[in-house]
Amino acid sequence: MGAIAQSLSKPKAADFSLLQMLKPEILSNPYPFYLRLRENEPVHWDAFLHSWVITSYAESVTVLSKYKASRTPTPEQLEAMGLSVLGPYAEVMLKQMMFMDAPTHTRLRSLCSVAFTPRRVEALKEKIQEIADQLLDRLVDCGEMDLIADFAGPFPAIVTTALLGIPTGDHLQLKVLATNFAELMGNFDHDPDRLHSSIQSLKDLQQYFHSVIITQRIHPQEGLISTLMEAEIQGNRLSDEEIVANVILVLIGGLEETTNLIGNGILTLLRNPNSLAQLRDDPEIVQSAVEELLRFEAPTQHTGRIAPEDVELGGKQIRKGDALTVVLAAANRDPARFDNPEELELTRADNRHLSFGWASHYCFGSPLSRMSGQIAFNTLLKRLPGIALRTTKPIWRENIAMHGLTALQVSFDKPGYSKTEEV
Repeated sequence: MGAIAQSLSKPKAADFSLLQMLKPEILSNPYPFYLRLRENEPVHWDAFLHSWVITSYAESVTVLSKYKASRTPTPEQLEAMGLSVLGPYAEVMLKQMMFMDAPTHTRLRSLCSVAFTPRRVEALKEKIQEIADQLLDRLVDCGEMDLIADFAGPFPAIVTTALLGIPTGDHLQLKVLATNFAELMGNFDHDPDRLHSSIQSLKDLQQYFHSVIITQRIHPQEGLISTLMEAEIQGNRLSDEEIVANVILVLIGGLEETTNLIGNGILTLLRNPNSLAQLRDDPEIVQSAVEELLRFEAPTQHTGRIAPEDVELGGKQIRKGDALTVVLAAANRDPARFDNPEELELTRADNRHLSFGWASHYCFGSPLSRMSGQIAFNTLLKRLPGIALRTTKPIWRENIAMHGLTALQVSFDKPGYSKTEEV
């Protein structure tokens, strides 16, 4: 009997697999699970995903800095594996800087950096504030809203169209396509029907942006797409296919990261009322507050790399070609790197989190996401006094990598409301 009890209590390999994230209760709050992974083995072989899983900060930085980002199979390799349906997905990823290594990555990022500069983002600041206010103008008299559908979703979509230089009226169409395609990027398991729908959304995005390029060759527009078309370094230019692939990357990053940042951030603040009051009363701390919210609830939970050679990492022998999954959100709460990592500290001084990655593959669109988040949080807290949760169970999207909400019902005081009226 004792042997049976010991056998039943002994953790199984499946208990430490990232496939546990498919459970709704873990998906909604993965951090206790990440803590178990890190305390068990910070560098752990996940036999179910055939990947090393990294949950410690130091080892995550090593992998992000030194290991290969080019991990996408070619369409021919996918066909040989019986996965030809993923061919269009691979064709795009092979042209995106996120999945490249030097020297190809260096060339592409250099060309794109000419177009996507902090100065260009800063020039959008007034426009971003205007977009936030216009969205809230239609909501402040309601006293309640779905934060995701009514603000956190459309806000970055409209901002990103302004950055790209395309009609802002197209933001609804692009948001639907980008969100549908992103479901393919962030999950371990794929429903066949949803898989085909995601691939079709990708094809629709490609067709849309190829049409934009054709139009803007005749009628140039101020924006990132036109600048990418003109970008040139030592006679080197981007092909149309490279422009489309990386504009899709910017679009999905802008929408997914910022929507999740705002939704996760507001939920976190509402669950920590002292921090919410601190930011509302002192909006000047918004820059450090956004960094802490990015650390505390990472919009993107993990990313992947490939070992370039045989190497030891965290006491484990990694073989050349092994896959590695870096759990950014777990590294962000590593007590070996951050003091009181499970506590929300909006003025945390030492906050080099990994939510936007590290080194040469640091998120290309992070300046826009940061600025949008800063404007969003200050505007929401200023214009929605008394904001509060209307639900005890927020609805989380079924996406393992892209951690965010599908809905978040909140209430707030209408203009002219006074608490003395309730007495």
